[in-house]
Amino acid sequence: VQLLESGGRSVKVGGSLRLSCTASGRNFDDIAIGWFRQSPGSDDREGIGCLSTSGYEYRESVKGRFIISTDDAQKTLFLQMNRLQPEDTGVYYCAAVPEGDYNSCLQPYDMDYWGQGTQVTVSS
Repeated sequence: VQLLESGGRSVKVGGSLRLSCTASGRNFDDIAIGWFRQSPGSDDREGIGCLSTSGYEYRESVKGRFIISTDDAQKTLFLQMNRLQPEDTGVYYCAAVPEGDYNSCLQPYDMDYWGQGTQVTVSS
């Protein structure tokens, strides 16, 4: 699976942004796919939200603000981010794993395929 993210940029606090991830090589029915964030100064990536055959899952801190959606025909995953805060700053990665081959699609160590990331900076 090849993943390509886009849409990251600088935005003001309270603003909105939509990220895109285009997948090639597998259909969405065959994979679990999600968004992960690496915050400045951190070596870790944290799960933001994901989609699998079990449905949508979100990190608690983004529930009600971030929404994942898909365009299956275009094999594209979107992350709509609203009411952005400085703590949302980071590099956002799209990642995927074959369906059934993981414990949680929000856990970065369960994901097999990663995009190159796109930078989101939220400032006042």
